[in-house]
Amino acid sequence: MSQSERLVLATRYRLVSEIGQGANGTVWRGHDELLDRSVAIKELRLPEDLTEDDRVVFYRRTLREARAPAQLRTHSIVEVYDVVIEQGRPWIVMEMIEAPSLEQLIERSGPLPPERVAHIGRALLDALNTAHKAGIVHRDLKPSNVLLDGDRVVLTDFGLAFSSGSASLTKTGHFMGSPAYVAPEVAAGEKATPRSDLWSLGATLYAALEGRPPFERENVMATLSALANESTPSPQNAGALAPVITGLLEKNPTRRLSHARAVDRLERALTGPRSGRRPPTPRYRLMAVIALIGATVASCGIGATALIVGMMRESPGPSPTASATAAGPADTAQATAPPGVADSTLVVRARTGKCKIFVSIPGASMTVLTDGPLSQGELRQYDQPRLNAVVYDASACDVWVNGEQQPAGKPDQRKNYTINKE
Repeated sequence: MSQSERLVLATRYRLVSEIGQGANGTVWRGHDELLDRSVAIKELRLPEDLTEDDRVVFYRRTLREARAPAQLRTHSIVEVYDVVIEQGRPWIVMEMIEAPSLEQLIERSGPLPPERVAHIGRALLDALNTAHKAGIVHRDLKPSNVLLDGDRVVLTDFGLAFSSGSASLTKTGHFMGSPAYVAPEVAAGEKATPRSDLWSLGATLYAALEGRPPFERENVMATLSALANESTPSPQNAGALAPVITGLLEKNPTRRLSHARAVDRLERALTGPRSGRRPPTPRYRLMAVIALIGATVASCGIGATALIVGMMRESPGPSPTASATAAGPADTAQATAPPGVADSTLVVRARTGKCKIFVSIPGASMTVLTDGPLSQGELRQYDQPRLNAVVYDASACDVWVNGEQQPAGKPDQRKNYTINKE
C-alpha cells in the first residue's frame, strides 16, 4: 500500500484506491467515514518549481475549481462536497459517479449513433446554460470530462473554469486547455467566452459521431496549425445533426450558433421542423368523448410490472396552482385518463408548456424515443415493454404507468421511471 493510500484527509475522507491520473493530478476512490458514503477525491499536484507566489495562485485556482460546480447545483454538473489542504497540497472531494467517460465509450465502442449523441448534446447544452448564466466559463469541455451514467450526462472537471467576477489566474504565454477541443479564438490568445465553450461542445459531439475530433493531428503544434489554417471538415456520420455540428464549429465566434439556436437546431433534428401548434385531430376530439370509458378501462388494465420511481433533487416551493388547463388541473387531483391508457406501458400528457421528457429504450445501444418539451395538452403514448423515462418538471406533466396515474410532483422536481414489463 502506498503512502497516499494510508491517508485519511481531514480525519474523515479515507483514500481507498486510485481511479486514474491526468495532467493535473490523481483521482481517488474514497470513503467519507463521517457520512458513510463513497466519494471521489481529486488530488492536485503542485509543480515542484513553483515560487511562493505561484503556489498562492495554484491554491486560488483550486478553490475556484471547487467553487465553480458548487455554485451550479444541477443534475448535469458534478457535485462538489469539500476542499481539503493536506500534506501541503489541495484535495477536492466530489460525488462518486461509477460511470465511463464519453472518451472511454468512444474508445471502447467507436462512433456513437446520432440519436445518442443528440441526447448527450442536449444535456451538455443544459449544463453550459446553467454555468454561463452564473458567469462561469468551463474552458475545457472534452469527452474525458463528460461522464455517462445511464441516461444521466454529467459535466466534470472545472479546473480551468473562471467566473466573470474573478481575476484570471492563467500565466501570460502559457497555453491552457486541450488543443483538439479548444476554440480557435482561444488558441489565438483571446479570452474564453461562453461561445468558446460552444465550440468545444461542437468538437466533442463531432468526436462522438466520427471517433476523433475535427482538427486532431499527430502533435500539439500540428493540431493548432490545422485549427488556424484548415477548413472545418464536414461530419460524415451526423445525419440530421450535421447543421448543429457545423454551426457550433463555426470558426468566427460572432457567427457561431448561440445557445438558444443550438437548442433549437438540436430539437429540430430530433423531431423535425416545427410548424406551430396543430389543430385537434378527429382522434383527439374523440378522446374528449370517451375519456370516462378510458378511465374505467385504465383502472382494470394493470399488469405485473417492476416500477422504480426516483425523485431527484427536489426543489422546495409552493404546490402548483389549481387552475384548469387543456390537459387537466395543475394540482394533485386525479386527471382524466385519455383512451388507450390500459394498452400502454407509459403515457405522458402535458399540463403546461413546461412539460419536458426524455424517454428511451434501454440496451447496449440505447434508442431515444422522445427528448424535449411537449406543447400544452400534447399526448405521448408508448407500448414498449422496457422503457426509461425522465420527467423534468413533475408538476407540468400527467403520467400513467401501465394504466395507473402517478402522483404529481412539485415545480422543477425531476422524476425517473424505469419500466420492465417483460
